[in-house]
Amino acid sequence: MIDSAPKDELLTAAECAARIGLTVRALRVYERHRLLAPKRTEKGWRLYGAAEIARLHEILALKQLGLSLSRIAALLEGRANDLDRALAIQEAALSALRSRAERGYSLVAAARARLRAGDVLSVTELVTLAKEAHMTESSFDAIAQRRYEQARPRKPIEIDPAALEKYVGHYKSEVGFVWDVSLKNDKLYFKNPGWPVANYALPEGEHQFFFPRWPSQVTFGVSPEGAVESLTYHSGGFENVAHRIDAAEAEREAAILAHRIRNKIPNPGSEELLRRVIASLQSGNVDFTQFIDSLSARLQLGFSVVFEELAAKGAVQTLAFRGVGPVGGDVYDVKFENENTEWRIGLAPDGLIRFLFWRSMP
Repeated sequence: MIDSAPKDELLTAAECAARIGLTVRALRVYERHRLLAPKRTEKGWRLYGAAEIARLHEILALKQLGLSLSRIAALLEGRANDLDRALAIQEAALSALRSRAERGYSLVAAARARLRAGDVLSVTELVTLAKEAHMTESSFDAIAQRRYEQARPRKPIEIDPAALEKYVGHYKSEVGFVWDVSLKNDKLYFKNPGWPVANYALPEGEHQFFFPRWPSQVTFGVSPEGAVESLTYHSGGFENVAHRIDAAEAEREAAILAHRIRNKIPNPGSEELLRRVIASLQSGNVDFTQFIDSLSARLQLGFSVVFEELAAKGAVQTLAFRGVGPVGGDVYDVKFENENTEWRIGLAPDGLIRFLFWRSMP
């Protein structure tokens, strides 16, 4: 029988370096940091196959985010190659770069057209143009770095169940919702208004826990005296901090939300705000400072897709308030020229938009 399995092509260090655009010295440095372990011939010559080059790709992706070699080594220690995750990081970074470049190009082109027509740009327009035309990618690199860290495999540790008691309680997020942390069957369970059920997390450190069902974690903030003061939720490359509140405040927050839902009370000004946001997303002239940081970053990362999708819907014909959702967002039926949609907009205590999403309706 003929073996049809593909043979692993092996490259010498010089061939590997030349093809990828590195130096042999760089390969040696990665090897000294125990990031690479190439195969060896009987005479000791190093050989690089598919597995080694996949790991090298992962190293370069993390290095591109600004991580030190020691930090990369800590992230990759004991882990099998994960080329897909490395490619996902690069895909997100390239998508952000393309989206922001397209947005900057459209703004510059529009500004030049107005100047040719004899118009004068306002100070606000010039500031926006300067910011968008000279943007950096450091913040998006940080998001990709955190996403990679949050997605790495995790192992639970043994912890005294009695030590979990101190985490039980209520924590109010900086963007307005309340986390409830409870203890059941020697496990910590977490619940917020956006989750239909509570979900448990396992300990990976003294104050660090991870959710086994998806790549998210919680870190508790503890004072020097040992008092638990906050929790930070790590997910999707972002972090959200919630500060501890007492049971009475948690009950008040729940009562306020229940009252708004029951009586269909929108946040003041949310209708006009939603109209402005939709118009800005369709025109491409968006003030991203009106969103919380994580939402602003998400919109900028995928702006080219958002712009194309909303532009295809046509002009807004009607916009009608329907009620309040389970996490406090105002729900609107928005009829475009070409499509009927449902929108939900949620506001943080400081007035910034904390979430915004839409879906098609019949």
